[in-house]
Amino acid sequence: MAVMSWRFPRAVRRMSRASSTVDRVGEQALFFGRALATVPRALTHYPKETVRLVAEISMGTGALAVIGGTVVIVGFLTLFTGGIIAVQGFSSLGNIGVEALTGFFAAFINVRIAAPTIAGIGLAATIGAGSTAQLGAMRVSEEIDALETMAIPSIPYLVSTRVLAGMIAIVPLYSLAVIASFVASRFATVVLYGQSAGVYDHYFTTFLIPTDILWSFVQAIVMAIAVMLIHTYYGFTAGGGPVGVGVAVGNAVRASLVAVVTVTLLISLAVYGATGNFNLSG
Repeated sequence: MAVMSWRFPRAVRRMSRASSTVDRVGEQALFFGRALATVPRALTHYPKETVRLVAEISMGTGALAVIGGTVVIVGFLTLFTGGIIAVQGFSSLGNIGVEALTGFFAAFINVRIAAPTIAGIGLAATIGAGSTAQLGAMRVSEEIDALETMAIPSIPYLVSTRVLAGMIAIVPLYSLAVIASFVASRFATVVLYGQSAGVYDHYFTTFLIPTDILWSFVQAIVMAIAVMLIHTYYGFTAGGGPVGVGVAVGNAVRASLVAVVTVTLLISLAVYGATGNFNLSG
C-alpha cells in the first residue's frame, strides 16, 4: 500500500474518499434503521417526552412560541405560495384566454406539488434545524454520553421520539398548510382579479380529487420522516464544538432539502405517472 501511495498518490486519495463516502452512507443507513426500529419502544417507554416534543414542534419554545412556532411559519409559507400560484396561473392562462381554469390550476398544483414541497421546506428550516442544533449541543457537551452511562438508550430517547413527534405533528400542520393554500388561491382569484366565485369553485371542485389529497398527506408524512431522520443523524454525530454543530446544521438542511425534492419526484412518478394522470379537453 505504501508503494501504491508513493507511485499513484492521486488515485489512492480518490479511492480513500470513495471508500469513506460508502462508509458514511452505510453508517447513515444503519442509524436510520435503528431509529425507525425503536419507534415502538419510544412510544411505550417515553410517551411524556414524545408529547413534549409534539408541543415543541408545533408551537415552538422560548421566543419562537410568541409567533406560534412551526404552525405559523408553515401556514404563512403555504398561504403566500397559494397566492402566487393564483396570480401566476391567472396571468398565464389569461394569455391564451382560459383564465377560467385558474381553479383547476390551484386544485392541481397546490395539492400535488406546491403545498407538500413548501411544507417540507418549512419543516426542514424549523423543526429539523432545531433538532440538529439540540442534539449537536448535547453531543459536544457530552450529555448524550451521560445518558448512556445512566443506562438510558440514547437513540430511542433522543432520536426515535423526535421522529415519532414529527410524524404526529405533521398531520395537523399539513392540514393547516393545505387549507391556507386553498384560501389564498381563491382570495387572489376571486377578490383581487374579480373572477366569478361560481366559475372558480366549479373548476376547483371538479379537478380536486380526494385521492390526491390522501396521497398528498402520505407525501407530507414521508417528508417529515426523512427530514427528522436526516437532522437527528447530523445532530447525533456532530463534533468539533460549537463550530461543528453549526456545520452539522448546514449539512442537515442541505441534505433534507434534497430529500424533500426527491420524495416529491418519486411519489409523483409512482402515483401519477409521467403524464400527470389527468385529461383536459374541450
